[in-house]
Amino acid sequence: MNNVRRSVSAPREVELDDVDRELLRLLIQDARTPNSTLAQRVGIAPSTCLMRVRRLQEAGVLLGFQAVVSPEALGLQLQAIVSVRLHGHARAQIGDVGARLAALPGVLNVYFLAGVNDFQLHVAARSAEELRDLVVTHLSGSRDIASTETNLIFEHIGNGSPVV
Repeated sequence: MNNVRRSVSAPREVELDDVDRELLRLLIQDARTPNSTLAQRVGIAPSTCLMRVRRLQEAGVLLGFQAVVSPEALGLQLQAIVSVRLHGHARAQIGDVGARLAALPGVLNVYFLAGVNDFQLHVAARSAEELRDLVVTHLSGSRDIASTETNLIFEHIGNGSPVV
Protein backbone atom coordinates (compact mmCIF):
# COMPACT_ATOMS: atom_id res chain seq x y z
CA MET A 1 0.00 0.00 0.00
CA ASN A 2 1.68 3.21 -1.15
CA ASN A 3 -0.56 5.74 0.51
CA VAL A 4 -1.64 5.17 4.09
CA ARG A 5 -4.89 6.99 4.78
CA ARG A 6 -6.17 7.45 8.28
CA SER A 7 -9.73 8.68 8.43
CA VAL A 8 -12.09 9.67 11.20
CA SER A 9 -14.14 6.53 10.52
CA ALA A 10 -11.46 4.30 12.04
CA PRO A 11 -12.26 0.68 12.79
CA ARG A 12 -13.54 -0.25 16.20
CA GLU A 13 -10.97 -1.18 18.83
CA VAL A 14 -9.52 -4.65 18.27
CA GLU A 15 -8.59 -7.08 21.06
CA LEU A 16 -4.85 -7.69 20.92
CA ASP A 17 -2.94 -10.25 22.92
CA ASP A 18 0.76 -10.09 23.84
CA VAL A 19 1.79 -11.88 20.63
CA ASP A 20 -0.15 -9.39 18.47
CA ARG A 21 1.41 -6.47 20.34
CA GLU A 22 4.90 -7.90 19.91
CA LEU A 23 4.30 -8.47 16.19
CA LEU A 24 3.19 -4.85 15.86
CA ARG A 25 6.21 -3.61 17.82
CA LEU A 26 8.57 -5.59 15.57
CA LEU A 27 6.84 -4.41 12.39
CA ILE A 28 6.98 -0.78 13.56
CA GLN A 29 10.74 -1.19 14.06
CA ASP A 30 11.21 -2.79 10.63
CA ALA A 31 8.24 -3.55 8.37
CA ARG A 32 10.55 -5.57 6.10
CA THR A 33 11.25 -8.22 8.73
CA PRO A 34 10.64 -11.60 7.08
CA ASN A 35 7.70 -13.65 8.36
CA SER A 36 10.02 -16.47 9.49
CA THR A 37 12.04 -14.03 11.60
CA LEU A 38 8.87 -12.48 13.10
CA ALA A 39 7.58 -15.96 13.96
CA GLN A 40 10.85 -16.95 15.59
CA ARG A 41 11.06 -13.75 17.65
CA VAL A 42 7.54 -14.13 19.07
CA GLY A 43 7.74 -17.91 19.45
CA ILE A 44 5.03 -19.07 17.04
CA ALA A 45 4.95 -21.09 13.82
CA PRO A 46 5.49 -19.15 10.57
CA SER A 47 2.01 -20.12 9.31
CA THR A 48 0.45 -18.82 12.54
CA CYS A 49 2.49 -15.63 12.26
CA LEU A 50 1.32 -15.05 8.69
CA MET A 51 -2.29 -15.65 9.74
CA ARG A 52 -1.97 -13.16 12.64
CA VAL A 53 -0.40 -10.44 10.47
CA ARG A 54 -3.16 -10.90 7.87
CA ARG A 55 -5.80 -10.70 10.62
CA LEU A 56 -4.24 -7.44 11.87
CA GLN A 57 -4.44 -6.07 8.31
CA GLU A 58 -8.04 -7.19 7.76
CA ALA A 59 -9.07 -5.72 11.14
CA GLY A 60 -7.63 -2.34 10.16
CA VAL A 61 -4.90 -2.40 12.82
CA LEU A 62 -2.11 -2.55 10.22
CA LEU A 63 -3.00 0.09 7.65
CA GLY A 64 -0.10 -0.66 5.33
CA PHE A 65 3.62 -0.88 4.91
CA GLN A 66 5.59 2.01 3.51
CA ALA A 67 9.07 3.26 2.86
CA VAL A 68 10.08 6.29 4.90
CA VAL A 69 12.09 8.63 2.69
CA SER A 70 14.34 11.39 3.98
CA PRO A 71 13.10 14.74 2.59
CA GLU A 72 16.62 16.14 3.08
CA ALA A 73 18.09 13.42 0.85
CA LEU A 74 15.77 14.67 -1.90
CA GLY A 75 16.89 18.26 -1.45
CA LEU A 76 13.88 19.27 0.65
CA GLN A 77 15.85 21.00 3.41
CA LEU A 78 12.96 22.90 4.95
CA GLN A 79 9.82 21.48 6.54
CA ALA A 80 6.88 23.33 8.05
CA ILE A 81 3.41 22.93 9.48
CA VAL A 82 0.98 25.32 7.81
CA SER A 83 -2.35 25.92 9.53
CA VAL A 84 -5.15 26.77 7.10
CA ARG A 85 -8.49 28.42 7.89
CA LEU A 86 -11.15 28.42 5.18
CA HIS A 87 -13.70 31.04 4.28
CA GLY A 88 -17.25 30.04 5.22
CA HIS A 89 -18.31 29.40 1.61
CA ALA A 90 -15.55 26.79 1.15
CA ARG A 91 -16.66 24.62 4.07
CA ALA A 92 -19.47 23.15 1.95
CA GLN A 93 -16.79 21.52 -0.24
CA ILE A 94 -14.32 20.70 2.54
CA GLY A 95 -13.52 17.25 1.11
CA ASP A 96 -12.69 18.72 -2.29
CA VAL A 97 -10.59 21.48 -0.69
CA GLY A 98 -8.68 18.87 1.34
CA ALA A 99 -7.98 16.83 -1.80
CA ARG A 100 -6.72 19.94 -3.63
CA LEU A 101 -4.45 20.78 -0.69
CA ALA A 102 -3.04 17.24 -0.66
CA ALA A 103 -2.20 17.52 -4.38
CA LEU A 104 -0.13 20.71 -3.99
CA PRO A 105 3.62 20.42 -4.63
CA GLY A 106 5.55 19.85 -1.42
CA VAL A 107 2.57 18.76 0.68
CA LEU A 108 3.47 15.59 2.60
CA ASN A 109 0.39 15.24 4.83
CA VAL A 110 -2.97 16.96 5.28
CA TYR A 111 -4.83 16.86 8.58
CA PHE A 112 -8.52 17.87 8.76
CA LEU A 113 -9.08 19.46 12.18
CA ALA A 114 -11.70 20.47 14.67
CA GLY A 115 -11.07 23.89 16.20
CA VAL A 116 -10.08 27.30 14.93
CA ASN A 117 -8.19 26.01 11.88
CA ASP A 118 -9.65 23.66 9.29
CA PHE A 119 -6.45 21.96 8.12
CA GLN A 120 -2.82 21.54 9.00
CA LEU A 121 -0.42 20.77 6.20
CA HIS A 122 2.95 19.15 6.69
CA VAL A 123 5.05 20.53 3.84
CA ALA A 124 8.61 20.22 2.61
CA ALA A 125 10.50 22.67 0.40
CA ARG A 126 13.95 23.12 -1.08
CA SER A 127 14.26 26.66 0.26
CA ALA A 128 12.55 29.46 2.13
CA GLU A 129 11.61 30.96 -1.25
CA GLU A 130 9.91 27.74 -2.37
CA LEU A 131 8.01 27.56 0.93
CA ARG A 132 6.98 31.20 0.54
CA ASP A 133 5.73 30.53 -2.99
CA LEU A 134 3.65 27.59 -1.80
CA VAL A 135 2.04 29.65 0.95
CA VAL A 136 1.58 32.87 -1.02
CA THR A 137 0.61 31.45 -4.42
CA HIS A 138 -1.23 28.22 -3.66
CA LEU A 139 -2.68 28.94 -0.23
CA SER A 140 -3.11 32.64 0.45
CA GLY A 141 -3.88 33.20 -3.23
CA SER A 142 -6.83 30.81 -3.12
CA ARG A 143 -10.32 32.30 -2.85
CA ASP A 144 -11.26 29.43 -0.49
CA ILE A 145 -8.58 30.18 2.12
CA ALA A 146 -9.14 32.92 4.68
CA SER A 147 -5.79 32.70 6.48
CA THR A 148 -2.65 30.65 7.01
CA GLU A 149 -0.02 30.39 9.72
CA THR A 150 3.34 28.79 9.00
CA ASN A 151 5.54 27.16 11.65
CA LEU A 152 8.97 25.84 10.72
CA ILE A 153 9.91 22.35 11.89
CA PHE A 154 13.35 22.22 13.50
CA GLU A 155 13.28 18.51 14.29
CA HIS A 156 10.88 15.57 14.07
CA ILE A 157 10.95 13.26 17.08
CA GLY A 158 9.12 9.94 16.95
CA ASN A 159 7.95 7.62 14.20
CA GLY A 160 4.25 8.39 14.02
CA SER A 161 3.15 4.99 15.31
CA PRO A 162 1.52 4.48 18.70
CA VAL A 163 3.41 2.56 21.34
CA VAL A 164 2.04 -0.99 21.57
